[in-house]
Amino acid sequence: MIELSIFDAGRPAPCPDPFNIAGYVLAQGLASPTKNALEVYGDGAPEIWTYSALRAAVLGTAGGLRERGLGVGDRILLRIGNSADFPILFLAAIAIGAVPVPTSALLTEPEVRHIIAELEPALICFAGGVAPLENLPCDWLDQTSLRALRTAPPAKPLPRRPDDLGYIIYTSGTSGQPRAVMHAQRAVWARRMMWEGWYDLREDDRMLHAGAFNWTYTLGTGLLDPWAIGATAMIYTGAPDKAIWAALARKHHPSIFAAAPGVYRQILRQPLGRDFATLRHGLSAGEKMPVKTLERWGVETGKPIFEALGMSEISTFISSSPSVPPIEGAAGRVQTGRRVAVLGDDGPVALNAAGVLAICRHDQGLMLGYRGQPVETAAKMQGEWFVTGDTVSMDADGYVTYLGRDDDMINAGGYRVSPLEIESALLGFEGISEAAAVEHRVKDDISVIAIYYVSDYDIPDNMLITHCAAHLARYKCPRIFNRLDALPKGANNKIRRKDLRIL
Repeated sequence: MIELSIFDAGRPAPCPDPFNIAGYVLAQGLASPTKNALEVYGDGAPEIWTYSALRAAVLGTAGGLRERGLGVGDRILLRIGNSADFPILFLAAIAIGAVPVPTSALLTEPEVRHIIAELEPALICFAGGVAPLENLPCDWLDQTSLRALRTAPPAKPLPRRPDDLGYIIYTSGTSGQPRAVMHAQRAVWARRMMWEGWYDLREDDRMLHAGAFNWTYTLGTGLLDPWAIGATAMIYTGAPDKAIWAALARKHHPSIFAAAPGVYRQILRQPLGRDFATLRHGLSAGEKMPVKTLERWGVETGKPIFEALGMSEISTFISSSPSVPPIEGAAGRVQTGRRVAVLGDDGPVALNAAGVLAICRHDQGLMLGYRGQPVETAAKMQGEWFVTGDTVSMDADGYVTYLGRDDDMINAGGYRVSPLEIESALLGFEGISEAAAVEHRVKDDISVIAIYYVSDYDIPDNMLITHCAAHLARYKCPRIFNRLDALPKGANNKIRRKDLRIL
């Protein structure tokens, strides 16, 4: 009898009912009000937030939002740079039942206006160096007005149901337009499965995260999870500096360091000595860690790195950890509390066979759906399963090996980007009739976005770079430009991007 690739790792503890993300995240700090909840490092003295100060700022902001007439279901768009204003507003909105919508500060004005038109927010907040836009269709606040909300009488977190909408995040869609991923209140409760399955998170941990406040990886792993267990979060907001992480680790003694693979690669460009001596381990997500980087980190620091695989619709659900030893070549193991399968055309495939990764559609961490896109939401559901689009194989112990994407999505520095978004921007340049974007590997551990375009004449790269910068967030911008007389296409006239990857 052939064993099939279905791994059931048990059932998680049910989400409490009622449940409010803000109330849950802030509750643990009540026992240690003077403990540091957040340490922000920049060019000057560290910015310190105790649990008492963080709670006061969140609930005061919540009261200020309520005084402005905001409440259950109102969408609040966060246009906030690398600043503590970001998580404070995020939790404050949820406290009163409003729906925060984080966005990357790197988005261009055309990208932001598209989101505004689709989302129809009740309020847009600008802070952290992100300038307000003109002629907005709704109420908005700048950083000074946003911070003034904290002086309002505090609002208690409103009781909500686990399946009530909690927040929305935007991710690239296969249609070429960003998708609004709706997450339930229960999504943050479901993150507890990562505490043991990936982090080995403890109350006395000091979590140093290398991402900006407004990256969802930072928001969850670097802030919400440490606060929910009563640990200390550590964020850097200064100028980019590959040497800063070793300096921060040496001076401020983190016990866990979380970053994308590219950050680890940059750190390793210099001798480390005992800079990371206080670490128990590192965490990596966003893309597969190159083997050479992983091995060298172990030699340089003597510390392990535990990887995780996930997506915006569910966060990470496959990982290694101190209790789940990594296996060479595998992305990790199915976390306890998850039910996962590898699917072929006729259902689950045999063990160790290639197929598409899927997770049970009843998982507590799975999204409610894509806002305004019921057809695309339904397309991801196949019976019991939510289909991710990642091609993998799985062994009998639940270890999953990542083999690639079953579509053309591009991984750009930990962000998943649709090639259609990039191509649409290029087609707006006069003289370009067709375009195709692909992920191009320039070294074993480095890949960039390449664009192939059809035009009657060569266009200077600097002109295309300027055009892309005006229409695309920086992480979506191509680094390589190539003109072709014609794009490779199949019998159905679709672009054969696989052929372009080998050019």
